[in-house]
Amino acid sequence: MSATPIPARRSAFLAFAPPVIGEEEIAEVVDTLRSDWITTGPKTQKFESDFAAYLGAPGALALNSCTAGLHTALAALGIGKGDEVITTPITFTASVNVIEHVGARPVLVDVEPDTLNLDPAAVQAAVTPRTRAILPVHYAGHPADLDAVTGIALARGLHVVEDAAHALPARYRGRPIGSGPNPVSFSFYATKNITTAEGGMLTGSPQFLERARVLSLHGMSRDAWKRYGKGGNWRYEVLAPGFKYNMTDIQAAMGICQLKKLATFQERRREVVRRYHEAFRDEDALELPVERAEVEHAWHLYVLRLRPEVLRIGRDEMIDELTARNIGTSVHFIPIHLHPYYRNKYGWKPTSFPVALENYERMLSLPLHARLSDEDVTDVIEAVRDIVRSNRR
Repeated sequence: MSATPIPARRSAFLAFAPPVIGEEEIAEVVDTLRSDWITTGPKTQKFESDFAAYLGAPGALALNSCTAGLHTALAALGIGKGDEVITTPITFTASVNVIEHVGARPVLVDVEPDTLNLDPAAVQAAVTPRTRAILPVHYAGHPADLDAVTGIALARGLHVVEDAAHALPARYRGRPIGSGPNPVSFSFYATKNITTAEGGMLTGSPQFLERARVLSLHGMSRDAWKRYGKGGNWRYEVLAPGFKYNMTDIQAAMGICQLKKLATFQERRREVVRRYHEAFRDEDALELPVERAEVEHAWHLYVLRLRPEVLRIGRDEMIDELTARNIGTSVHFIPIHLHPYYRNKYGWKPTSFPVALENYERMLSLPLHARLSDEDVTDVIEAVRDIVRSNRR
């Protein structure tokens, strides 16, 4: 840690990723609370319809989380005991937990050093007769190499289930993530590019979503709106032992408004990214996030990677220094194979996935959200620059 005195810090702490909620969302939620329907009903249906139309998706199913979407997708595809699902160590644990939930075995493979997405060559090498699916995570909002992943899947008869928790509204070769036939799960958690506080959306083909919709609500043939709304019928049948994953109209009310603002939110995110890029591109102590030519990045996260050969401090000390200057940061993510449950169950070692490990040890995420003012961005840039320049080797 440098002994250099810390410059005058911000008077208020800069939160890493607060939600952006306006009067429109508040009014829509109040309208829902004053209505006769607060759980899954007409506003959830509208949010599903609006979301599918926004992406050009064949259909959409609103759920209570992205995790619910991933779990429901695997279950709807019939993936279970004895099956293997290939995925990445650089993700939140939910992406891998759902594989365990259906009784399958997660098979981790290493990531590409630039995007930190699944390495297609490693995926190809990991396929066995037990492999049933590939679960790519569009890390930080940068789409994975879907041509390569889908090519492997088609050649081997595998499903592709996309974790798009970070990837609204990313595009791959001009096509919005979530607009194709693959099951794709999105997140509307409080920190995401749009939010319903908690919530998620699953897109896919109509036939797939028909099965997923049944599983998402106890395996019932009719949801509450179809039973208790005007013209509904109280009778239902249980077609499978399903889950309790439905979104409420209170959440959907927020989502309807947030979706309308997404383009504005994204333009602000891109403005912040441009300023970060301009400020840091000539700093040899920092490795900046990439955006390949064939994609449009959603910029959910701005992940810097420190170059230890240039700096006398590591990632954890960098975070401490930024915290001392009232700048909030985070780390995305602690790799799956380092967590005790997975490490002990599958015998993974820290070096089992060397690219993931090496990048994890030097990464941190800077504030990136639509509420950042120009002054906030300047504070972040100046703090990072000062710490770097005070701690060069």
